[in-house]
Amino acid sequence: MSHVAIIGCGIVGAAIAYELSSVSGLQVTVLDRQPPAKGSTGAALGVLMGVISQKVKGRTWQLRQASMQRYETLIPELEILTGHHIPFNRQGILMLRFENGDLDSWQNLVKIRQSQGWQLEIWSAAQVQSHCPQLNPEKIIGAIYSPDDRQVEPTALTHALVAAAQQKGVTFKFGVGVEGVESMPVNGSNRRYAAQIHTHRETLTVDWLVIAAGLGSAQLVNFLLSPPDQSSAITLKPVLGQALQLRLGDTIGNPDFQPVITGDDVHIVPIGGGDYWVGATVEFPHRGEVVAEPGLLEQVKQDAIAFCPALAQATVVRTWLGKRPRPEGQPAPVIGKLSGYDNVLLATGHYRNGVLLAPATAQEIQRIICAT
Repeated sequence: MSHVAIIGCGIVGAAIAYELSSVSGLQVTVLDRQPPAKGSTGAALGVLMGVISQKVKGRTWQLRQASMQRYETLIPELEILTGHHIPFNRQGILMLRFENGDLDSWQNLVKIRQSQGWQLEIWSAAQVQSHCPQLNPEKIIGAIYSPDDRQVEPTALTHALVAAAQQKGVTFKFGVGVEGVESMPVNGSNRRYAAQIHTHRETLTVDWLVIAAGLGSAQLVNFLLSPPDQSSAITLKPVLGQALQLRLGDTIGNPDFQPVITGDDVHIVPIGGGDYWVGATVEFPHRGEVVAEPGLLEQVKQDAIAFCPALAQATVVRTWLGKRPRPEGQPAPVIGKLSGYDNVLLATGHYRNGVLLAPATAQEIQRIICAT
């Protein structure tokens, strides 16, 4: 029996735990200082921009495609296992195009997606108005509609993943922080092996260590690289995002067609009952710190109202923020073995795509462990 320890129980850590729970011969333990989905996962809008993204080849597209395919089986699978309802919007994503944009450049992507087995449509302004009469037609020249893209409620999904993994034997320890990792050389070489994890409660002997702790991952990695190996260290910058929930009381537009609507990187996410999430800001740190600017959230709200005027009558139910982990010096996300270690895996630095890429990340971590 091999013992896998996962540090971090956001959407990525929970997805890894669930996928590994199906592998015979593995004992899986998940550690987190907080309850599940309390970090950047809990602040995410859960908009799964896979097919409508401009990524068409290589690792970035492969991860997106694998995740989109897995989501179609994962959600019903979890609901059957746990009895939890996971809000999952299957009505697609509508990306508005405005006067300063164009539609012709999307024709090539439509053809590429067709060849890959995915559907993407270019809508005229008249089609947009017909399907979504709540939108302001003045500046909209058309839209890209992606019926195969989705939106999921990240916190509900994470809780379902935890519940399902627990049913299948995974142990979760919340309120537990890692205070140290003891490692040893591998056969006298310069490679190392993480052997034990020390917490304030206990010491765990492990065969695999998976670091999926979001922004906290960099600190854990740098602790393992002692003395620091700058070529292997990772730097994760916090990029803050603010969002808000608006309440109208009634569904706007066609009640039978409620996709996610996005325009100029502002998302309007229907969550039922006449409530909508709107977001999110993208705020970079200055001198190492990132502080929420209320004016930027207000601008996002006004941008949403500009193309969906009915939102001006809505009441703000709540606002929230989260910090996304953005890798510096390497592409997002960071998935794979930590340099210098045989049994330490990284699953972090997903930036704005943690929810989208969680299933594919879990599959990749599972592949590495099972192949060894």
